[in-house]
Amino acid sequence: MAAAAVLALLMVSALAGAAAGGDIVHHDDEAPKIPGCNNDFILVKVQSWVNGKEGDEFVGVGARFGPKIVSKEKHANRTKLTLADPIECCSPPKDKVSGDILLVQRGKCKFTKKAKFAEAAGASAIVIINHVHELYKMVCEKNETDLDIHIPAVLLPKDAGSALHTLLTSGNAVSVQLYSPDRPVVDTAEVFLWLMAVGTVLGASYWSAWSAREAVIEQEKLLKDGHEGLLNVEAGGSSGMVDINVVSAGLQTCLVALLSRWFKRAAESFVKVPFIGAVSHLTLAVCPFCIAFAVLWAVFRQLPYAWIGQDILGITLIVTVIQIVRVPNLKVGSVLLSCAFLYDIFWVFVSKRWFHESVMIVVARGDKTDEDGVPMLLKIPRMFDPWGGYSIIGFGDILLPGLVVAFALRYDFVAKKSLQSGYFLWSMVAYGSGLLITYVALNLMDGHGQPALLYIVPFTLGTLITLGWKRGELQNLWTRGEPERVCTHMHMPLLPVTPN
Repeated sequence: MAAAAVLALLMVSALAGAAAGGDIVHHDDEAPKIPGCNNDFILVKVQSWVNGKEGDEFVGVGARFGPKIVSKEKHANRTKLTLADPIECCSPPKDKVSGDILLVQRGKCKFTKKAKFAEAAGASAIVIINHVHELYKMVCEKNETDLDIHIPAVLLPKDAGSALHTLLTSGNAVSVQLYSPDRPVVDTAEVFLWLMAVGTVLGASYWSAWSAREAVIEQEKLLKDGHEGLLNVEAGGSSGMVDINVVSAGLQTCLVALLSRWFKRAAESFVKVPFIGAVSHLTLAVCPFCIAFAVLWAVFRQLPYAWIGQDILGITLIVTVIQIVRVPNLKVGSVLLSCAFLYDIFWVFVSKRWFHESVMIVVARGDKTDEDGVPMLLKIPRMFDPWGGYSIIGFGDILLPGLVVAFALRYDFVAKKSLQSGYFLWSMVAYGSGLLITYVALNLMDGHGQPALLYIVPFTLGTLITLGWKRGELQNLWTRGEPERVCTHMHMPLLPVTPN
């Protein structure tokens, strides 16, 4: 039952997605680019001034038609915002606007028709208020002609557009500035997130392998002494079982393991706690701190630096699960990763056809909820990105491959392989390469969220299977999960029997 609960946790953690980028709802990817309607989709900043004082900044999305919007703030003109009359701008405005930016409501006619009427009235740009809170792409229909539009068009989400509409109807003088700053070529947040993921797998693998190595050493001592009752080396993963108790809980487990080096006596002395059982004095001392840490994060999780606490809790949980959940052989690891591979692809890509949007990306970003996203992911703010936001990676994209990487290191320890001749180094390189390719794909594919396991699983499994086959050890890796060990006392020569 414990094993089933942990595996359920792993599959749920994979739902958080791999990496999510961009804030545009990708509903019109199949709309063709045609002459006069072939712009790339870009986010646009709409900075407002109210009665001469700087106001709120809103974010919209530029249209596929019209001229390109300037990228430098210093090149963007501050222009008066005027409410269109009629508000939908599906017919010529009643008054000429002579260079103003028109604020119009979505509905009743095509985006291109609104832009043409606004341009004919003398507007320098058009800002359209969407009827929902998401940002949708403004495209042209396949059979549209006469798309020679010379003013930019920007779509604002409902809340932002309604705020500007309220200011104008209240008699305020409103002006806006439209520009689309370029994102940096390399997102430094993704670099640190890559280091965080690889470092977590590395540390968790060594912790898992070290505890397994100690158990194997004890078993070998028994074999040399000629004992026939072998140890049940559960830590080595040969049984495929999991031993979880109520005190094995993320941050607490990691802290106790680290502090036990300096407070060995407190770690080895126990007290009986009702309903829990024997608990070390060190665990009791650490427990209040861990509870306070988790509660403080839950209370202040909306603050700008709350991501630090979320990442600490997430990493400790991942390390703990990799320590207590053992993949017994490569066959089990392959089945686990293959299922996660298909699961990831389905919820990122295939779910779009059924639910009209990627369920995994929606859940990861927290769309349509009051939250900033589910806490089953690691995230780092985009530090040098003018658009802000976070780069994220789901727990499952670290944890599930980490189980297989940890298995490779345990195998190397038992087989007494060097770093180069073993499997761990190459599985780590494969994992890091697969994750790197994920971020490259994320930046190349117009900001679409990418399922990291789509790239990580083939790299990791392919490397282990290929190396095992070339070295003639694939059978041991696939079924036994450990090298063959000879029981020396079973092969001792028999002594001659002297008759009485």
